[in-house]
Amino acid sequence: MVNMNTELHIRRPVHPTERIVTGRLVRFLEGYAREVRVGQPVLVGVLTAAGVVGLLLRLVRALLSSGGGGARRSFKELKKGPEFLVTPVRLRDAADRLVEVELHGHLPQSALHPGDLVQLTLRPQRDADLPPRIERIVNLTTGQLLTPRTATVWSHLGPALLLQAVLGVLLLAGVAACSALG
Repeated sequence: MVNMNTELHIRRPVHPTERIVTGRLVRFLEGYAREVRVGQPVLVGVLTAAGVVGLLLRLVRALLSSGGGGARRSFKELKKGPEFLVTPVRLRDAADRLVEVELHGHLPQSALHPGDLVQLTLRPQRDADLPPRIERIVNLTTGQLLTPRTATVWSHLGPALLLQAVLGVLLLAGVAACSALG
């Protein structure tokens, strides 16, 4: 009779606590989207400052009777925040542990392959239950230095809205300075 109660030692991936981990890339798991949170105070401040310039531009357009104006994103769309790709990555470190980390953003498809020897610079995430995220990858097999890029709150808001907000802050500061002098 075969004993079905034999213990199976299944190695579970661990979350490394070191800042730099060197190991062999085992595999990329299925990626998923995660959203960057946009803080409401930041968004309200940017939209208020941009609104001052927007109001001034609308007034100038009305005086010059030129139509136009670009499509504006709603507060709800801006508050939602950008999404970025999260790919769980497993590697075997020097101590032969199976280690799981997260890759945020995109890398060229040909940059990493299973079996490559890599050195990862990691950063812990705010949620301690999540594996650390990769800041930088040195592919020791190919000699490539890789830095994943993700969307940020500032890239989500866009250069036009941010420029408009800066101009609004400068305009309000100028008005405040003139009223304090006068």
